[in-house]
Amino acid sequence: MELNNWHKELTYDNWVPITVSGARPPARYKHAAAVVDEKLYIVGGSRNGRHLSDVQVFDFRSLTWSSLKLKADTGKDHDNSSQENLPAISGHNMIRWGEKLLILGGNSRVSSDTLTVQYIDIKTCQFGVIKTSGSVPVARVGQSATLVGSRVILFGGEDRSRKLLNDAHVLDLESMTWDMIKTSQTPPAPRYDHAAAMHGERYLMIFGGCSHSVFFNDLHLLDLQTMEWSQPQSQGDLVSPRAGHAGITIDESWFIVGGGDNKNGCPETLVLNMSKLVWSVLNVVKQKDPLSSEGLSVCSGFIDGETYLFSFGGYNGKYSNEVFVMRPKEKDTLRPKIFQSPAAAAAAASVSSAYALSKSEKLDFMQLDDINPKSSVNGHHQDDAAVKIEAIKEEKRLLELSIAEVRAENSKLGGEIHEVNSTHAELTKELQSVQGQLVAERSRCFNLEAKIAELQKLLESMQSVEDQVQALRQKKSALDEEMEQAATAQRQSSGGVWRLFGGSEK
Repeated sequence: MELNNWHKELTYDNWVPITVSGARPPARYKHAAAVVDEKLYIVGGSRNGRHLSDVQVFDFRSLTWSSLKLKADTGKDHDNSSQENLPAISGHNMIRWGEKLLILGGNSRVSSDTLTVQYIDIKTCQFGVIKTSGSVPVARVGQSATLVGSRVILFGGEDRSRKLLNDAHVLDLESMTWDMIKTSQTPPAPRYDHAAAMHGERYLMIFGGCSHSVFFNDLHLLDLQTMEWSQPQSQGDLVSPRAGHAGITIDESWFIVGGGDNKNGCPETLVLNMSKLVWSVLNVVKQKDPLSSEGLSVCSGFIDGETYLFSFGGYNGKYSNEVFVMRPKEKDTLRPKIFQSPAAAAAAASVSSAYALSKSEKLDFMQLDDINPKSSVNGHHQDDAAVKIEAIKEEKRLLELSIAEVRAENSKLGGEIHEVNSTHAELTKELQSVQGQLVAERSRCFNLEAKIAELQKLLESMQSVEDQVQALRQKKSALDEEMEQAATAQRQSSGGVWRLFGGSEK
């Protein structure tokens, strides 16, 4: 295998360990990772209760590790507090922003009551602390930080007094200003070490995590337009509770890797279809595999225009420093997206096509009534109304296409259900036949057990008879011996008398 083309020989949807040339970095977990220009950057982490401060770089082309030596940025635009080395840190998040890696939160020896944002400039190899303003959140660890456009959405975590959090904050990366998000409805229970992802640049999705005593497998959505929390019902494969897992999104798919519950690691790689809210198990590794670990990382990267997933580190009784790669199979991107949000997809899965059509017609009527050209004062308003009408008509056309596809999918599912029902009927008949055979075999077993019991009794009686026969044989043997002794004595006695008579005749 050629070194530069190693990735092209990988099979789809399977994790494969990468054979590394040269030395590896120290094993760790609860680090942060990001991919920039075919290189995987690993920052900090924890090992044996000690925080790490190194920056390790893995080159996808040469398959070699190297250390990134940093120097403090002493410019006036950054608050470095005379820090000479990157602070040792774990449980933090890292976001790529241009040529910088932004580090948010985490456990560090550098104490602060509010959340610190640090940066690493991968071009100049400088690091520093970025000054932020606004409603800066409290310092925390185990939170999630999700990039959406030029903003970072922060959720949950555990503060320095070990209080669990379920608050949400947004950081504008253009102005470096924090705002607290005021939400409505029921938020997720306070938690840390969960996973988060964005869907459609509108929905923040939260999965799993733990409190101090409970591990979660729930899924929550925050609509960033209405700021409302919801907990939709997902379908598909069962998902076990977990924390310390890693997640990465590719198009409509959210890949979840690893995690655990402090007793067992989670060996399956999960995929959530974020539009249809359907879970599926992509692959399963061994229980003690590094991919079945807590505190591992997973990133996506491009090599020769193709997307690959990379995982590093973790802990499941042993710290790992291995790199794994997976080549995800490309999904069918030619099919039109029926719905633009998980909420719409969930609604479509639970209602009939006729209802959707009537709903769209009702929407058309209401909107047309609101922009009736007769209410316009001048031709400019009429033009605006005409444009809106055309837009509504186009939206209606798209909805009708979506409904047609839903109907086709329902028809396909109906055929599959019919096939499943036929298979179920056949299996039911076979099961009944097997059950009849089992009843017959059970009756036969009862008869055999009765015969065996009789034979055991017979054997016991035969043993008693044999013991009696043996006793009789012993008595007979003793009698035979006595009789033989008596006969011998009689012969000896008879011989002496004849000798006596013979002697007197002479």
